[in-house]
Amino acid sequence: MSFGGRLENDDEIVGEINMVPMIDIMLVLLIIFIVTVPAVTQSVKVELPRADAAQAATAPASIALSVTADGAVHWNRERIDEPELLQRLDAAARQTPQPEFSLHGDRAVPYERVARVMAALQRAGLRQLAFVVEPDR
Repeated sequence: MSFGGRLENDDEIVGEINMVPMIDIMLVLLIIFIVTVPAVTQSVKVELPRADAAQAATAPASIALSVTADGAVHWNRERIDEPELLQRLDAAARQTPQPEFSLHGDRAVPYERVARVMAALQRAGLRQLAFVVEPDR
């Protein structure tokens, strides 16, 4: 193999990537975006009429349920027992819209205790439940 000259065997594979076709494709895409963006963002200015409208529905309340390491249940930082929990869940199920519940379970609490709270939510007919976890670092 010689430097700067032609290869003795023209059948050898060239190890370089030809960038010209890729550049051509990128330029075509750039032109397409330049032409289509003004057509998409152009809008007709219309002055809308005014009318009395009903107020938008209120956002549902958010309730934090916490199960501590000793198995105690807290309703928005207020410690409650199981009969009180069931009573409050029944009252929450009758609200319109139903509140959103976020369940905070301590990692040391037995899973059965958290599952009992989840089952109580389901029996009450509450549908919006979020599990709160801390991401790994």
